[in-house]
Amino acid sequence: MITEPQAINIDQDKGNFQMPEKHAFDAGVGINEGVLDYISDVKNEEQWIRDFRKNALRTFYNKPLPTHWASKDLETINFDKIRYYLASGQTPKRSWDDVPDDIKETFDRLGIPENERKFLAGVEAQFDSEAAYSNIKEAVGKQGVIFMGSTEALMKHPEIFRKWFGKVIPTGDNKFSALNSAAFSGGSFIYIPPGVKVSHPLQAYFRINAENFGQFERTLIIADEGSEVTYMEGCTAPKFDTATLHSAVVELVALKGAKIEYITVQNWSANVFNLVTKRAIAHEEATVKWIDCNIGSRLTMKYPGVILKGRKARGEVLSIALANDGQHQDTGAKMIHAADETTSNIIAKSISVGSGRSTYRGMVHMPKHLKGCKNNTECDALLINSSSRTDTYPSITVRGNKNSVQHEASVSKVSAEQIFYMQQRGLTEGEAMSLSVNGFVNDLTRQFPMEYSVELKRLIDMEMEGSVG
Repeated sequence: MITEPQAINIDQDKGNFQMPEKHAFDAGVGINEGVLDYISDVKNEEQWIRDFRKNALRTFYNKPLPTHWASKDLETINFDKIRYYLASGQTPKRSWDDVPDDIKETFDRLGIPENERKFLAGVEAQFDSEAAYSNIKEAVGKQGVIFMGSTEALMKHPEIFRKWFGKVIPTGDNKFSALNSAAFSGGSFIYIPPGVKVSHPLQAYFRINAENFGQFERTLIIADEGSEVTYMEGCTAPKFDTATLHSAVVELVALKGAKIEYITVQNWSANVFNLVTKRAIAHEEATVKWIDCNIGSRLTMKYPGVILKGRKARGEVLSIALANDGQHQDTGAKMIHAADETTSNIIAKSISVGSGRSTYRGMVHMPKHLKGCKNNTECDALLINSSSRTDTYPSITVRGNKNSVQHEASVSKVSAEQIFYMQQRGLTEGEAMSLSVNGFVNDLTRQFPMEYSVELKRLIDMEMEGSVG
């Protein structure tokens, strides 16, 4: 029996609206030590955090832009015109009814409370620099699970937060991790106690509302021994004529036998520079799985990584990237094998539409002294037009003779003849293109928890009418 394939039907413009700006706290334009003092004063931070921020700012100044491997679009970012801290309040609300009306309307339109009621174990909603709403189901909280914003966690759980903060991704990792370390605000903190398996996902939603704004959330997830958690994040912003900067840092720690699944569904508008550093440490027999859906933004640079620190640890990255006109999706993965019998798997699918450009950039490293390590890397690209572009830059270092690696890459194109053939059987051009693309990514989308994700159902905007050149 032949079943009708599900067409991709996503509303990419769902997040394209802006509420009037009402900020109780505004650090002004540009970044300097005075701005960092303002942020620390507002948050009532301890001295070590102030020092951490200022040391990071000096590192940011000294680090060059990574123009040797990234788009020259980075050179157009004017850091002196960015607003680094905007907030309407400092304390997230626990009840949805208590959230300010304008912010509540924003998240109502994006479906956050509806999905919380249906299938989420906890939700955090960040509006510009701070969380406006943070809630965890009572039953999950009774298990000892901690889920809150990073600002709260610094105050309430410093003994856990400080132990791992900045340990997976050091300040000096790159220029943008240094900038985040200086100006970080918001993000999620999650701690799962030993043996606890959170049965429903925890979700955070990051919303940029202000123009000329930089959002620098900092997320830290710690899964203690034998625990399991799934975390999802969604991202949107209105369309502005000026540049918006999103530069997050995400650190994951999976202790012995723990499992972390981290799902990202981004729908940034075409003026956003999305420059994110994400990395995990997987201890013995732990598993970390990154699932990435990258749509929108002017430039995305994101390469989720796993340091496979413990024996039999496993790391996986599954990613889909869609680059439309004027967009560059520079995405990939990093797998660092640091123990015997570790396994990594990378599967990347990209679609380039119009003049869009997609790039896979990956790194796999296996030292000589290890044995029994395995890696599989698959990079498949689909070109929609003759003007679209795709590139693949794998870097694979395997030493010794007791490890195995396999790598596969392919590039294909949807031809006008193929679209014409389907049109002759009653499909519109857009439906035909959607069907082709849906088939291309189908093996990956089956691994996305579509019944849970707020954004995934509406983020792959395949408005393909007239797109075949």
